[in-house]
Amino acid sequence: MSLRQMEYFLAVVEESSFTRAAEVLYVTQPALSHQVKALERSLGGELLERMPRGVRLTAMGRAFLPHAQLAVRSARLAERAARAAAGANGGELHVATLHALAVGLLPGVVARWRALHPGVGLVLREYASTDALEEQLERGAADLAVGPEPEDWSGPVLPAGREEIVLVAAFDDPLAGRAAVRLAELADRDWIRCAMEPRVEGEPFLDRVCGRAGFTPRSVLHTEHTSTAVRMAAAGIGIVAAPAHLVRGAIGEDCVLLPVDPPWHRSLAVFSRQPLTGAARSFATLLADPT
Repeated sequence: MSLRQMEYFLAVVEESSFTRAAEVLYVTQPALSHQVKALERSLGGELLERMPRGVRLTAMGRAFLPHAQLAVRSARLAERAARAAAGANGGELHVATLHALAVGLLPGVVARWRALHPGVGLVLREYASTDALEEQLERGAADLAVGPEPEDWSGPVLPAGREEIVLVAAFDDPLAGRAAVRLAELADRDWIRCAMEPRVEGEPFLDRVCGRAGFTPRSVLHTEHTSTAVRMAAAGIGIVAAPAHLVRGAIGEDCVLLPVDPPWHRSLAVFSRQPLTGAARSFATLLADPT
């Protein structure tokens, strides 16, 4: 069983056709079929059911699929990591992160990193939740992740500062100009909620902190992205909790930031499956000191 055979098998599964997979891989169909059959012989059974129009996975194929995907991803990651570590032209660093961090925190870091490693490409993969971020990194979707410090991670974890969570409101909000607000003062206000809102011990962050302040937030709008929620807050629809760097760095021209008293912070980290070297280590170092 070879890596090439697994790549051929995955292409057939993705295209649902030997013919289309051969075209994608730039090989002849007989050569592709030969390699997949050789893989099946080495495993002792059929992975694919050949049908008049396409193919589908057998039970054995379904069991084999996720492991083949991980093996192929890991091989590609190994090649990219080696080239990126050497600063070689053609090397790529794949970074997974949350949408809010990609918009607010990373642009300046990426610009400085590119100046240090002009021959290494960068691919940014954005996720909506910390659970998805950690799951995809574990599956090999990226070389490293930037996000809230994970609670239980077996690989390297390096500190990357911390982010402040603030309240965002329209520029003409009655609270504009305040140095800080106490959460209890907002019990009768409308709130905008975001699907990317972090969860603490299984509970949405805002529900948790407002509950401790003695009230349930009155949610009037739900959005998918934090940046959308901030724009809605700027329009006066309600108040939203968001990372301060997202608002200051990208979309906060016509809204106000209201720090909370006591302040809200969460620790950020760079974490990976393997020790960070070369360009990847450089990226983590810049995040630890983004100024």
